[in-house]
Amino acid sequence: MDLIFLHGLGQNPSSWNETLSFLPQCIKAYCPDLLNLCEDKAYEKIYLAFENYVDNFSNPINLCGISLGAVLALNYTLNHADKVSSLVLIAPQYKMPKLLLRFQNIVFRIMPNTLLSKDGIAKQDIIQLTNSMRFLNFEQELRNVVCPTLIICGQKDTANIRAAKKMANLISNAKLYVIDKAGHEINVFASKKLANAMSLFYQTNN
Repeated sequence: MDLIFLHGLGQNPSSWNETLSFLPQCIKAYCPDLLNLCEDKAYEKIYLAFENYVDNFSNPINLCGISLGAVLALNYTLNHADKVSSLVLIAPQYKMPKLLLRFQNIVFRIMPNTLLSKDGIAKQDIIQLTNSMRFLNFEQELRNVVCPTLIICGQKDTANIRAAKKMANLISNAKLYVIDKAGHEINVFASKKLANAMSLFYQTNN
């Protein structure tokens, strides 16, 4: 079973290590470094680079993404429904919260580059990425997602739980799982609970 894990902004492929350690061995995991798939850090460029990455897989794939990764996974599924067997969206958004992104950019601009930069990604690249995502809106297309979908959000993730609940209602074949007492980075801080929810989902849908 090929499963592509897409990390969030401020994370890297190793952010999935704990979660992977609790998943069944039958899962063949791929964890691309999203922000290093291309030089241009605008969202559309990263998405196109991810499309090219998935082109290397001949069989339908299973996608799992958190935050930024969830946006990319949803975007890809809407464009290539025939290539996606299942979808797991963690801390997702279907319509970018412009006020939150604007606030984040203000914070990013005043932070020292050495504090914000991570894994070789410059502060300006992160600002470019968040700016380029401001007008993304997949709300009208959510009903086009037909594959089995699991939407996961932490109980304490106030920035995303409302969107997660609405997505679960709008996607016809979706189920919502809220992880008790968990925040945003579930794959890092609630990895066993996340793996358990995913394992049950894959047992039911594969």
